[in-house]
Amino acid sequence: MFGFKLSVLFFAVVSLSKCSARSGYSCKFPPSQWCDSADIAAECGVLEQCARFNVTKPNADKVNVSLYYESLCPGCRGFLVFQLVPTFLMLSDIMNIELVPYGNAQEKEDQGKYTYVCQHGEDECLGNMIETCLMNKLGVDAFIVIFCMESGVDVLKAAQPCLGVYFPKVTWDSVMECVKGDQGNKLMHENAVKTNALKPPHQYVPWITINGEHTDDLQEKAMNSLFNLVCSLYKGDKPAACGQGLKKTPSSYCMK
Repeated sequence: MFGFKLSVLFFAVVSLSKCSARSGYSCKFPPSQWCDSADIAAECGVLEQCARFNVTKPNADKVNVSLYYESLCPGCRGFLVFQLVPTFLMLSDIMNIELVPYGNAQEKEDQGKYTYVCQHGEDECLGNMIETCLMNKLGVDAFIVIFCMESGVDVLKAAQPCLGVYFPKVTWDSVMECVKGDQGNKLMHENAVKTNALKPPHQYVPWITINGEHTDDLQEKAMNSLFNLVCSLYKGDKPAACGQGLKKTPSSYCMK
């Protein structure tokens, strides 16, 4: 186990070095402490590697968490970066997540294709489309790229470098082919349909459903500490990570 931890930390150092070179990211903890808690792992950018320590064979249904959001909404970015992705990386053995980037956008059909007006302008529409195409191309692996994008100062400028850090063999042109083409347009329409079918209808973003259900109580608990909520809802044996928890972060919303 000790040798495994050294191996994980080695790859963590490499990953952090790549990110540091691009964004000036720094960590105040020594490598020996990076996997001691979820908060330290998040601060040091090594959640993906440290998550391997908390693998528990699930013996009950996983908790399903869906996030309906916008790529440039400050509240959405905060929840995704500080709650959703860190929780998923630490508890991926007992939970599933779904990202639906659309939020408070408006869709209009024009000769068989769809155009969009987004709450935070054209850049947000582009960000939504990039993240949608990344998920279509990479599946669950896209979450770490989206996390990288949303944690950057400029979401759009971070997109291509973030893809290069984690998936250097995937070309940016292949992503943009989806973004600018019929495939991306179709995928965004599916996001619009899914968002508009929410019951109750969403009133703001981030809008969170747990196992397909949205209530004010579940929303509040998820925004305060999704990590604790998932641990409390999972009916099987709890993974070791559930004893650690994540820090609470202030909540904010983008109203519809």
